Amino acid sequence: MKANNPIFSDLSTYNPDESISFYEEVFTWKFYKEYEYHTAYLNNEAIIGLYETPEKFKQMRMPHFWMTYIQVNNVNKTVEKARKLGGIIEMTEDIQGYGKVALIRDPQGSGFTIYEGDYLESTRTQNTPNSLVWNELHVSDADNIIPFYLGIFDWEIKKLEQGVYNVFNKNNEHISDIIEIPNELKGKYEYWVSCFGVVDLQATKKKILKNGGTLVFDEGNRILFTDNSTEAFFYAAEL
Repeated sequence: MKANNPIFSDLSTYNPDESISFYEEVFTWKFYKEYEYHTAYLNNEAIIGLYETPEKFKQMRMPHFWMTYIQVNNVNKTVEKARKLGGIIEMTEDIQGYGKVALIRDPQGSGFTIYEGDYLESTRTQNTPNSLVWNELHVSDADNIIPFYLGIFDWEIKKLEQGVYNVFNKNNEHISDIIEIPNELKGKYEYWVSCFGVVDLQATKKKILKNGGTLVFDEGNRILFTDNSTEAFFYAAEL
């Protein structure tokens, strides 16, 4: 049985070429395109994915965003649970040779993708520079969405301190956090955030700003940025 862990992230962008240029400069990734999907590699290891935002979402003026993938045993059953608990199912798809996916929004609007299959392996690492090391949820009201996530995943969620909740899988492994952030700091959207580990945070900060990114919030050992779209949030964290 899968542990319902976050395993991957990809970026939805209106301008793939501009986004690719930004992330290659900042994290030294090298992107390769297959069909309409771009995969970033570092030392021959897959790191993240990137694709152009579908036209229907452009028409809705959905922002550029990083998407977190969470592995499940059964997409259909998870979708059914999510719908009953107030989630919005944006799409489901069975991709030959890849597996099943569904894009879900929780009751407050945070989007994430669930994945069923064995093709996509976890690209999260603990301490590999310029890799995906963490995924967490930023919300305005944690109490409003915690029952939703407990109802669809085999998780335990423990309150660490005011506004901070630790997420554990069925193996009692700390796999994520839920953090309450006022809208005046995080903006009107609720979102899952991807975090990339770096060796030198200040040097990475300079690269990000030089290439058109913006600094949102400095936490000391990690900094929340947007990329050159000024919309897609991500963390860079000192390893």
